[in-house]
Amino acid sequence: MEKDRVAGGAWATVPTVGTPQRAAAERDIENLVARYAELVDAGDFAGLGDLLSDAVFGGEGDAVVRGGELIEQTFRAMVRVYEDGTPRTKHVTTNINLEVDADGEAATARSYVTVFQALPDLPLQPIVAGRYRDRFERRPGGWRFVERRFTTDLVGDVSHHLKRGADALRG
Repeated sequence: MEKDRVAGGAWATVPTVGTPQRAAAERDIENLVARYAELVDAGDFAGLGDLLSDAVFGGEGDAVVRGGELIEQTFRAMVRVYEDGTPRTKHVTTNINLEVDADGEAATARSYVTVFQALPDLPLQPIVAGRYRDRFERRPGGWRFVERRFTTDLVGDVSHHLKRGADALRG
């Protein structure tokens, strides 16, 4: 921590900024987290498979899917897509707690997610809230997801989003 002058000439304690490489790594990883939400909300499950091609994906238990092709198939089988090609959702990811290893080659993140949905006959509403636990590794070409786990904390009406309804959230 270091001291910095704020409005009115007072001193405040502010966090010390890490190295430029660490800051760049954190930004790259935050962009991966955001890209995941964009792809799901766009109904781009092939793109999602590419994003997660090096990853294990699943809930908290042993039921996981490995690799991009299987992850794409899982989303196609699980998520309802409407005439506009999207699931009509917005995944809002917040409270990202990101830790990059000292060597700058691996990282972990924890975050919250709230999924909103609206349809012509369904008012905008939150349909599910939960948490992500992610692991990342620096690979040739940049940072990659190597694991994405989710925990469902709160469930609303997911019948317009998931083909199996709330049962799909139980594994």
